[in-house]
Amino acid sequence: MLTFVASIFVFGILIFFHELGHFAVAKFVGIKVHEFSLGFGPKLLTLPKGDTSYNLRILPLGGFVRMAGMDPNEKDEEDDGRGFNSKTVGQRIAVIFAGPLMNFLLAVLLFSTIFIFQGIPVATTVISEVIPDFPAAKSGIMAGDRILAVDGQPVDSWEELSGTISQKPEQEIEVTVLRDGVEKSFRVFTARDENNTGKLGIYPEQGLSKGNLFQALALGADYTARITWMILDFVAKMILGQTPADVGGPVRVVSEIGKAAQVGFFFLLQLSAFLSINLGLFNLFPIPALDGSRILFLFWEKVRGRPVDPVKENFIHLIGFGLLLLLIVVITYNDILQVFLSERIPSQR
Repeated sequence: MLTFVASIFVFGILIFFHELGHFAVAKFVGIKVHEFSLGFGPKLLTLPKGDTSYNLRILPLGGFVRMAGMDPNEKDEEDDGRGFNSKTVGQRIAVIFAGPLMNFLLAVLLFSTIFIFQGIPVATTVISEVIPDFPAAKSGIMAGDRILAVDGQPVDSWEELSGTISQKPEQEIEVTVLRDGVEKSFRVFTARDENNTGKLGIYPEQGLSKGNLFQALALGADYTARITWMILDFVAKMILGQTPADVGGPVRVVSEIGKAAQVGFFFLLQLSAFLSINLGLFNLFPIPALDGSRILFLFWEKVRGRPVDPVKENFIHLIGFGLLLLLIVVITYNDILQVFLSERIPSQR
């Protein structure tokens, strides 16, 4: 039951924000929106308001915004300038791009929410790991020690400690630590790294500190950018055959959502942010039926000075949608096999 509720929550916010992007920009540029729907299939709830019908449908596996003029057989809205195809290429690209963009913004908001309520990750002066054969290890400094001072000067943060050590390459220094409630001092001869700065060979423990809203938003944006780059790097290596293909479908996603929900709400938000970035990136790929492909057609229209035949374009998107469905079926089958095998094979001890 927890997995079901958590999955509805995660898929719901991902789809809602994505479609809200398309909807908001379409309204902003003056496109008539017939329908804003979450889910597919028969309607569960309908709220008509103005020109738009807001619907909740029975299958929570997607959503859509139906705009005037996107159907090539629909001509009545084109005449008064409220149809999708009556807008400039730039306006139409903005409408399409807004969906994936909102997924990236959602990731920023989710990460920021975690940082606001849980705290902002910071490196502390407590040592989490000592690298073998480096100065700290040779002098007797151990993981778990809290560094209090360097050459008698107190250090209160990792940044302060790092800045002090970096200015003393290949020098003998005195490092004072707190170990099991007792202060100990060690004479350490620092190493010189490739940047000609001092180095002890230690890693800090991560702690949490209270930050303000702007710090949380900035760090949320930084995390989103770094994860986006990490995913792109993985996809590139997968395409080039440098890393094995590992693509999960709905079954694996639901399984991971269930595990995250059991750990805690903030872990679920973290997974939601990661999935939102994936959804935003995936939709920008130039694959027929996805937003990236529609943007590509619009760029081509701008270059050639006239649009592609809407009937032909819709046919290409239809073929792409069918292939995507087939891919989802194959991936889902593979996920089910993996889940089944993982339950039958006893874990090693």
